[in-house]
Amino acid sequence: MKALFKEEKIMKVILLQDVKSLGKKGDMVNVSDGYARNMLLPKKLGVEANAKNLNDLKLQKANQAKVAQEQLDAAKAFAEEIASKEVVVSIKVGEGGKTFGSVSSKEIAEAAMAQHNLDIDKKKIQLASPIKAIGTTTVPVKLHPQVTAELKVTVKEA
Repeated sequence: MKALFKEEKIMKVILLQDVKSLGKKGDMVNVSDGYARNMLLPKKLGVEANAKNLNDLKLQKANQAKVAQEQLDAAKAFAEEIASKEVVVSIKVGEGGKTFGSVSSKEIAEAAMAQHNLDIDKKKIQLASPIKAIGTTTVPVKLHPQVTAELKVTVKEA
């Protein structure tokens, strides 16, 4: 009796981009030969996992790991610099110590740049709510997924 279906061949493919329900960029996956030849390779979503491409992938991952470590070290150094500084922001105050308005992350970032030449992105300053009181507040600044610095912000009367 003759077999009705051909035997399906498997090909190892290194993904060049994220492919839904298959894997992320840089993953090595097993797919059917036809899917690889007709879909992944022509659309440049992946390359065949041969010796040269595997070596390239290994070098690329090593380089990414090195860059990630450098970014982490730079974030830690910047966090230490931020922790040693104090930013002073002035705000109008009415009778009985009642403040007019509040201090937002944008104002804190501008004050840090003006006073200490610290270039902090306002989106990285994590204020739960704008500061509405006079005094010193410690504000978290997320510099890296693993590094959060503490910036002292002193709010005083204008």
